[in-house]
Amino acid sequence: MKSPAEQLEILTRGVANILSEKELLKKLERGAPLRVKLGVDPTSPDLHLGHSVVLEKLRQFQELGHQAVLIIGDFTAQIGDPTGRSKTRPPLSRDDILANAKTYQEQAFRILEKEKTEIVFNGEWFNKMSFSDVIQLNARVTMQQMLQREDFKNRIANDQEVRLHEIQYPIVQGWDSVEVKADVELGGTDQLFNILVGRDMQKIEGMESQVVMCLPILEGLDGVHKMSKSLNNYVGITEPAGEMFGKLMSVSDELMGRYSILLVGEELAADEHPLEAKKSLAHKIVARYHSAKAAEQALANWNNRGNLDEVKLPGFDPPADRTDLCGIVQAAFAAIEEPKSGGDVRRLIQQGSIQLGGEKLTDPKFEPSLESGNVLKLNKKRSVRIV
Repeated sequence: MKSPAEQLEILTRGVANILSEKELLKKLERGAPLRVKLGVDPTSPDLHLGHSVVLEKLRQFQELGHQAVLIIGDFTAQIGDPTGRSKTRPPLSRDDILANAKTYQEQAFRILEKEKTEIVFNGEWFNKMSFSDVIQLNARVTMQQMLQREDFKNRIANDQEVRLHEIQYPIVQGWDSVEVKADVELGGTDQLFNILVGRDMQKIEGMESQVVMCLPILEGLDGVHKMSKSLNNYVGITEPAGEMFGKLMSVSDELMGRYSILLVGEELAADEHPLEAKKSLAHKIVARYHSAKAAEQALANWNNRGNLDEVKLPGFDPPADRTDLCGIVQAAFAAIEEPKSGGDVRRLIQQGSIQLGGEKLTDPKFEPSLESGNVLKLNKKRSVRIV
């Protein structure tokens, strides 16, 4: 067990806002595990590296012996977090929310230790509340407090509507902290207002207020905008290892140090060449979400990319004008003048010799989504790059 001072140094690394270090140190000095809350609303099916920043910080708390509390906002997702929004979010169906929640949990456990994570759904308490309970909950805050939010103020100033149910969002997020007895709450910098409401709620209930820890918002691969699937500047945590590695190698040298701190919790070695440092960072991230073996293969493919034969797929010539894996691999062998029969190719696939972007593929009928630059491993000696 590290000392409170050592823990504080690790936990505050890469944090944008904390209220306050003094409070956190005081809690750590008690020697008891802290309850560290992170709430996520399952509003989409997949997570990317931007989402992973707060999950990595939660993992740090776990590694230091503290209790991670992951709140799945099955109730709050029905409201929709208005943070940073210029208009009301469209409502999600209950089925969509539950399907997304399942995916979120599966992907979150690529970072968090499952057996050390407490999972709770905030519908457990909110769905039991009567209308009288809701009125009493609202009585704990003022309208003036809620309208201090920048996004609400901006909408009102621009004559855009703010729906009353949106004003409820910070209130219910704050009440989550009371329910789970949070000692610390994590979130992005855009969640500061909501987390502060949680502090106020706990104080009103006679509890010790939670420490606020806000992590920076991760820029996407363009180095300008917030990482987002809609802007196509993201790295998905379930992407094939080779694609993940290649995307990370496109990160600018200026942004690389920030990625290292926020995604793996380490500072780059000052004496390492930027290219080698970038390879090392990409290797660590791929190993985190896939495996050390997949990371080694992705690194080898990257280093050998100039020595690989290039094959044009799909739209390839005979022997097989098909887009399933068997046809693609057969065409690739033909392109490098090592023709193989369909039976030979199926056997190679079924025995696990074929990899696409570092991912082993074993179904001959699978139809992979190909992109230019993908590396297709044909056997132990030969790989090709798709163009």
